Amino acid sequence: MNRWLTESPAWRALETHAEELREQHLRELFASEPARFDDLSCRHGELLIDYSKQRVTRQTMQLLQQLAEQADIAGWMTRMRAGEAINHTENRAVRHCALRAGEAAPPEVKSVLARMAAFCEGVHNGQWRGYSGERISDVVNLGIGGSDLGPHMAVQALAACQQPDIRVHFVSNLDGADLASTLARLSARRTLFIVASKTFTTLETITNARTARAWLLAACGDESAVARHFVAASTNLQATGEFGIAPENVFEFRDWVGGRFSLWSAIGLPIALAVGFRNFEQLLAGARDMDEHFFTAPAHSNLPITLALLALWNTNFLKAHSHGVFPYSQSLALLPAHLQQLEMESNGKHVDRQGLPIDIATAPILWGTAGTNGQHSFFQLLHQGSELVACDFIALGKADFPLPGHHSGLLANCLAQSSALAFGQTEAEARQAGIAETLLPYRTFPGNQPSSTIVLPELTPFTLGQLIALYEHKVFCLGVLWNLNSFDQWGVELGKQLASRLAPCLRGEAPSDALDSSTRGLIEHLRQFRN
Repeated sequence: MNRWLTESPAWRALETHAEELREQHLRELFASEPARFDDLSCRHGELLIDYSKQRVTRQTMQLLQQLAEQADIAGWMTRMRAGEAINHTENRAVRHCALRAGEAAPPEVKSVLARMAAFCEGVHNGQWRGYSGERISDVVNLGIGGSDLGPHMAVQALAACQQPDIRVHFVSNLDGADLASTLARLSARRTLFIVASKTFTTLETITNARTARAWLLAACGDESAVARHFVAASTNLQATGEFGIAPENVFEFRDWVGGRFSLWSAIGLPIALAVGFRNFEQLLAGARDMDEHFFTAPAHSNLPITLALLALWNTNFLKAHSHGVFPYSQSLALLPAHLQQLEMESNGKHVDRQGLPIDIATAPILWGTAGTNGQHSFFQLLHQGSELVACDFIALGKADFPLPGHHSGLLANCLAQSSALAFGQTEAEARQAGIAETLLPYRTFPGNQPSSTIVLPELTPFTLGQLIALYEHKVFCLGVLWNLNSFDQWGVELGKQLASRLAPCLRGEAPSDALDSSTRGLIEHLRQFRN
């Protein structure tokens, strides 16, 4: 059991405080604390987090900061920066911050970045061409998980910076529909594939890569063409060589780079191709800026620590086991998907660092979509449902695509939703608005749903880097607070192992007698369609 945490003085004090605060409504808190916005918001440069609509007070934050001190977040920061093997189950360091450290980056990181820069320049200026001598017009990234979600999100987020004459596509699913529908729109003579797999053995990625290779060869009939149309982000030079990729076109990254933290590495090559290497450098610079803030700012004004403490408060003391992320930016529509992997794969654990079961909730279910779309689907549940859901709203000061009349309406909706979730509508207010008595039960809203609002001045490579690093460090802090290893993912590995055993059964190449009756019955049923 995690008793060192739940029986600590700081945790006990928070439990007592939560009981005192539980019945208070955000309406009452704002009425009694006119300066809540000033007291319960924090800034770093032009990036703002307003958490005054969270169900907390200054006392709550002080108690949470005491818990952070007890958990030794500062000490764990130092260990991570020093390169200690804090991913103890895999005996690996956690050094994704080194990927964006600029002049302080390790030589091997600088070397790969230099090679990426040269490669991007060659593609963009037309020096790198396909087997027929035509310029590359389309890039297809073949990856899955961290080799897909982060880069895909970033490329869409930075659409306003898109390089002319280059389109970047992402294929991740093993379902042939993903790859087939992409290839149908492309010309083999002008398409470049990036195979993003550290080991070059990931089932989904390698299956898609082999099919893409066959598609290319069907068009050109010359094996030597593979080297002009395939590059890799990998460490397995033997496998990439056997595939036909030239060694100089393999961009390596180290085992201290976890998949969900890897978009800053060679895995970010599709980002650099999509928006240009200078913009990719600005993405790294934004993350580096957030790193320095995280490692140096005191707890009370530290943005990642603040987000982590609020998440712990909502999860463990207010019992909100669901967390919504709602970027009011279509460009950030894929951010919730990236954060799902970042948060749930990192902290979706029930065993602590000592291998003991944890007796408190960890890693709330994270979900979300772009506003205003969510308002017309699931926001009804947030306003009048029976579940407590903590939310992050993300807003941009300036639009990245400034069409007249759009952005002010978008921001108005963002602010209205967070306000409505916080304060609701009482029966008296509904009556005053002229609602019929028979409809009053349906037109009242309890409110008191906690939320934070994160405001970026605008969406640029730099601010996107800040935002992603902000959430990365939040995840790290929560892992420390819950005493978890946030950097392994053995549950993912279990599914891969089982799938490798079942595939031969589905093909009729292995007996299914030893399987459970459900799996055996499903295999027998599915095989009739294959035949």
